[in-house]
Amino acid sequence: MIAVTASEYLGALPEGGGRLMGLDVGTKTIGLATCDTGWSFATPAETIIRTKFAADLATLRAFATRHSIVGLVVGLPLNMDGSDSPRTQSVRAFARNLEPLGLPLLLWDERWSTIAVERVMIEADVSRAKRATKIDAHAAAHILQGAIDALVAI
Repeated sequence: MIAVTASEYLGALPEGGGRLMGLDVGTKTIGLATCDTGWSFATPAETIIRTKFAADLATLRAFATRHSIVGLVVGLPLNMDGSDSPRTQSVRAFARNLEPLGLPLLLWDERWSTIAVERVMIEADVSRAKRATKIDAHAAAHILQGAIDALVAI
């Protein structure tokens, strides 16, 4: 089930919450983040290098199992005016292909997520090399934090 609103997603999640996984889906990598069971804070987890989809799905399944994930939040790269782009369509297709995981999925507007995270990392004086290896997981955490903040407000 793919939800486009936080309230629709909340209705699909198990009663009592649980850990969620945020994904920042890029063309070469997927940033992963998790949150606590009470949906207070999101934490960057890791970045996986994309290969064939079957291998990516197996990696995501193993991660979800290892971390007892009950739902997914996938960043949706909308244009600044809110319209879709070819990249948006690609992420929507990726999200549909995650159905075998059997987890509720929320598509969450990710406009500005990477820019916001990069700005914070620069302010923290993180080197360019370290930013390159960590930015996707931090962007996933930024996306997930926005979603859990909306879920808690419902």
